[in-house]
Amino acid sequence: MRNLGRMILITGLAMLSCLFWSVLYREESGFGIAYATLFTIVVGFIFTKLGSQSGDMSYKESLAVVSLGWLVASVFGSLPYIITGYLPSLADAWFETVSGFTTTGASVVTDVESWPRGLLFWRSMTHWLGGMGIIALFVAIISIGVRANQLFKAEVPGPTADKISPRIRETAKSLWKTYILITAACVFSLILAGMEPFDAMCHSFATLATGGFSTKNASIAYYTNPAIHWIIILFMFLSGVNFSLHFIALRKRKFMVYWQNAEFRFYTAIALMAAAAAAISLHNTQTMPGWEKPIRDACFQVVSIMTTTGFATADYDKWPALASGVIFLMFFTGGCAGSTGGCIKPGRYIILFKRALIEVKKMIHPRAMYPLRYQGKALPEALVTNVLQFFFLYIFLLAAGMAILNAAGLDVMSSLSAAAACLGNIGPGFGLVGPTQNYAFITDGGKFTLGFLMLVGRLEIFPLLVLFLPEFWRE
Repeated sequence: MRNLGRMILITGLAMLSCLFWSVLYREESGFGIAYATLFTIVVGFIFTKLGSQSGDMSYKESLAVVSLGWLVASVFGSLPYIITGYLPSLADAWFETVSGFTTTGASVVTDVESWPRGLLFWRSMTHWLGGMGIIALFVAIISIGVRANQLFKAEVPGPTADKISPRIRETAKSLWKTYILITAACVFSLILAGMEPFDAMCHSFATLATGGFSTKNASIAYYTNPAIHWIIILFMFLSGVNFSLHFIALRKRKFMVYWQNAEFRFYTAIALMAAAAAAISLHNTQTMPGWEKPIRDACFQVVSIMTTTGFATADYDKWPALASGVIFLMFFTGGCAGSTGGCIKPGRYIILFKRALIEVKKMIHPRAMYPLRYQGKALPEALVTNVLQFFFLYIFLLAAGMAILNAAGLDVMSSLSAAAACLGNIGPGFGLVGPTQNYAFITDGGKFTLGFLMLVGRLEIFPLLVLFLPEFWRE
């Protein structure tokens, strides 16, 4: 209870940043944001006084804090939308907030340009907080005892959580400092390219978090300056890279650390091959004259979907078969472990490929022992099993989500891509939920289903599903 209260406090204090813009632009919605902020901070303060004063948590408590912490943050984070009246429906407000915190970027807002700046900033702030992780920020600023390591590992995406310091709190601090530094670089780059400071901040928050919320109805397609597109491509790509590598490269000036990482090499190879295939398809079908625009649009959409950002400069749903097919495959790729990207992750595919190769070799030499090596180390069997089970549960949840949406009236492609886009924290899909559409038309039940998929995907399945086991709640 005490730690959940602290997380509510962090959410409330983050809301304070939105009041600056409301006051600056004299927006009436600022009163609603102020009420939501005050209520959240008061409730958070009360919760911190209700729990045990003991600094240490049990293993079960640490898992509960991770999963329930994200749920609680999403509930209180929806208050500015509800109180201001811009999203009065609980389903809509919760969907938008969960989409923000999980960095999914799926939206129910039909005219985002009519929204006040205070709310737009909060919308982007939920992205930025969720990108590096609410729990990671919690661990970085609050001393919570020996279970900090458990909290951090449960939230950090990927099969393994890299530690860049023996103390997990120092690791969380280092990652957040790196995150802030790269975010600032993105903001200044976009301002220099001609974007307004407010829009530059909001789009940088969404870019570094691989979120996808924009302040424009047309997303990044609103901007016709190619420099803005290329800047966002670069920072989306960097955001899909393990932030531990960024920290080491910046701190120790060892930029070869990137290429020494097997997952980074695979991630880069996928991005280059996919972008090349999409660009050639766009050029050859006469969809776009010349080479610069097809290359730029292909690079933008491949990196955007692969890193699970979800920005759009083109309607890839109307692209030629090969180009749109490449984009569809990117729905199942994701950023590197330790990045802000979601989805399955290239590192898991490397482990799956190597495990499949071992099984083929065992057909020839059944009694031979083949250790599965990754990044120069033999992986324990428990971790390999975890990856296999993750992949199974991912496909199972995808199929279940698709079936529910299909039963709610969506066609097969729309329901499949919506489930994949939300489970993989991507945002836009194909068909009725394509890059020029949104999720406003989906029933409340469908929105809660997709919101659940977003949370499961962001927490990498296991930490949230464990709450549904009866034995978890037994003493």
